[in-house]
Amino acid sequence: MITRRIILAGAAALAFAGSASAEDWKAKYPEITFAVIPAENGSGVTERYGPLTEYLTKELGIKVNLRVANDYAAVIEGQRAGNIHIGYYGPASFARARLTGVKTDAFVIDVNADGSKGYYSVFYVLAKSPYQKVEDLKGKNLGLVDPNSTSGNNMPRFKLNATGIDPETYFSKVVFTGSHENAVLALAQGTVDVAANWWNADDDSNLTRMLAKNMVKSSDGTPLKKEDFRIIVKSDLIINSPYAYLESLPDDMKAKIKQAFLDMPKKDPEAFKKLSDGKNLPWQTVTNADYDKTIELIKFVDALRKKGS
Repeated sequence: MITRRIILAGAAALAFAGSASAEDWKAKYPEITFAVIPAENGSGVTERYGPLTEYLTKELGIKVNLRVANDYAAVIEGQRAGNIHIGYYGPASFARARLTGVKTDAFVIDVNADGSKGYYSVFYVLAKSPYQKVEDLKGKNLGLVDPNSTSGNNMPRFKLNATGIDPETYFSKVVFTGSHENAVLALAQGTVDVAANWWNADDDSNLTRMLAKNMVKSSDGTPLKKEDFRIIVKSDLIINSPYAYLESLPDDMKAKIKQAFLDMPKKDPEAFKKLSDGKNLPWQTVTNADYDKTIELIKFVDALRKKGS
């Protein structure tokens, strides 16, 4: 006979099992590492993402350490080695990770203020320069960001190829600056004549965020304004950046991480606003399949490189 005592005992056992399961992953992962691609300088990344790691530490009940990667490849290789548990990628670096066998799963995606989930790659020149189109820049210096940057390398090469331009032979020099901020600074200070960068909208781009911090100055120290820059090329829409966790993490741990991200805009709105200077809407869920087109893009760029080598 099934008695009330048996039912209660069974319920208690299930509750204990669920609790034990949660404790199991916390015991195995008393602390984890969250790594971010170097879109801006180190202190800027820490200021932007430090509150997120503090929030995750509180929500997950384990220590979450922030790692500012030296380059895009560091996030890829860190996840490959299992040393980075959550990574914030650019679309191309995430696609590169997947393409090269890294077992990582995208779970949320950035969402723009207008609800869109994409951005653009642009070529900037200084407004005072005579350059109105790419064809005016033959023999000049091109500033790119990182080999694994979508807006700072892969999409620019795709756009240049569409016009029959091979960057290595067309430009006098192709410079990898290491970050989107450095690319803008290289252009502002005259190190390069044209620079690739990301752009969401006229009032939301890497350039506008840098200008808001008074970071952009010419070689003589003169502060520059948005009007001092001109866009001469704008790409097709690129899917936004994903956050991705290791496939090998326990399912209940991954569910907890994902829910923490989805809850953050309400639970810690100030920390969430800091991530995008208040420009983004709450994250939405995303899957690996959403980046299949980006994988095709980097395959195309890889083929271009092999053809040119």
